[in-house]
Amino acid sequence: MAGEQRAREQRVRVEVEGRALELSNLDKVLYPASGFTKGEVIDYYTRVSEALLPHLRDRPLTRIRYPNGVDGNFFFEKNAPASTPDWVRLERLPVPGSTKGREMLDYVVCDDLPTLVWLANLAALELHTPQWQVGADPDLMVMDLDPGAPAGLAECCGVALLIRDRLAVDGVDSYPKTSGRKGMQLLCPISGRQSADTVSGYARRVADELAREAPKSITAQMAKRLRPGKVFIDWSQNNAAKTTVAPYSLRAQPVPSVSTPLTWAEVEAAAGGEAGAVRQFPAAEALARIEEYGDLLVGLFDGGPELP
Repeated sequence: MAGEQRAREQRVRVEVEGRALELSNLDKVLYPASGFTKGEVIDYYTRVSEALLPHLRDRPLTRIRYPNGVDGNFFFEKNAPASTPDWVRLERLPVPGSTKGREMLDYVVCDDLPTLVWLANLAALELHTPQWQVGADPDLMVMDLDPGAPAGLAECCGVALLIRDRLAVDGVDSYPKTSGRKGMQLLCPISGRQSADTVSGYARRVADELAREAPKSITAQMAKRLRPGKVFIDWSQNNAAKTTVAPYSLRAQPVPSVSTPLTWAEVEAAAGGEAGAVRQFPAAEALARIEEYGDLLVGLFDGGPELP
C-alpha cells in the first residue's frame, strides 16, 4: 500500500494549453553532477518553448531519451512510443537510407507546447531534427564543426569565420550556435528547392576548399586519425538521413548544457583569444540570453538562395 501511495504521489496531473498531461517523478535527478531534476528539465523546455518550437515545427523529430539520467543508459527514438497521446502530431514517413524507402515509421512532430512537455516528461533530453521539413527538400544547410583535441571552441570560432566569409561570396547567410558539447554549427537558410544530395555536395566542396587553404587547422575528411589539433568540417550532416541537434535543445553532459545561438561578435572575440566569449552555456544562461537577445536564429525563417 505504501509503495502504491508513493507512486500516486509522484504523479502530477496538469493541463497545458487545454491538453491533459500526467507528469511523473519530477524530483528525479537526471543530471547527477549538478542535481538538475526532471522537473527542472520540464521547466526549462516550457520556458524556452517560444524560441524553440519554430525550429522544431514541421520537422520529424529524433529524440535521445535518458530515463535514468545522463549517467545511465540511453536510447535513440524515432518512432512514436505506444503510449503516445492521440493529440500528438504523427507523420508516417519512410526512413531515409532504408532499403528502397520501404521502412516506414510514425515520427513525432513537435509543433506545440503540450507535445514538448510530454516529451520532456519522457526524459527526451536531446531533440534532433533533419534539415528538411515534412514533404519538402532541405531549407537549411548545416556546417558542423568538430574540434580534435587540443583544438577547442576557440579554434572552431576561427574556422566559423572562414566559412561565413566563404559562404557570403555565394550569397549564403550563416548563423552560429554551440553544439552544447564540444563543437559548434553554422545554420544556413537555403531555398528548399534543391535535393539533399545537391546541398551536401555544395557543403563538401566548400569544406574541401577551406581544408586546402588551411590544411594545418582544417580537415574535411572523416578519418579520426586526421583530426587531432584540427577542426573537422562535417559536411555530411546534410545527408537526408542525418539529423542535427536542434537550437535550444539540452545535451546529455554533466551539467545541463544547451545548443545555444551566438552572435558573430562573440565568435570573432573568441577567435581573437578572448577567454569565455564562447562556451557551452548551461540552461539558465541560455534562457537569460533569450531575454537579452531574443532568438538570434530568427533569420533562418526568412528563406535563402539556391546554392550554386
